[in-house]
Amino acid sequence: MTKTAKVRAVGINHVAIEVGNIDAALAFYSQFFDFTLRGKSETDAFIDLGDQFIALSKADPIDPESGRHFGLVVDDKERFRALLAEAGVVVEDRRFLDFRDPWGNMVEIVAYENVQFSKAPNVLRGMGMSGLRKNDKAVGELRSKGMSPD
Repeated sequence: MTKTAKVRAVGINHVAIEVGNIDAALAFYSQFFDFTLRGKSETDAFIDLGDQFIALSKADPIDPESGRHFGLVVDDKERFRALLAEAGVVVEDRRFLDFRDPWGNMVEIVAYENVQFSKAPNVLRGMGMSGLRKNDKAVGELRSKGMSPD
């Protein structure tokens, strides 16, 4: 019997985040991000992130001790840190810039320049972020995988 060849994952289309209230979650995250709302119902909302999106899903109960988390890539990590401080959000004492949203979701913030994750030039241009670049370490990591951005 012939075994079917595996497929390769290309990337993440979206991440679903459990929240207790859709409108409150949109209000919370809008303190930090300018975003386009793709769609919304009583139980879900979809926030565009360029060519990807985040799904906010109403869930109850939510276990904040579950260890779940998600990471977001931003253009300016230190400006994000300042926004968290202005909103009175406590930053976790961890390796990265981490915080919990009001429903206990751990959010990890990383700067675009520091990570391998890359947006295509046309997507960056469409997002108004064509000036974003990678640092030498991230370029080296990409180059070692044959994915150099230059």
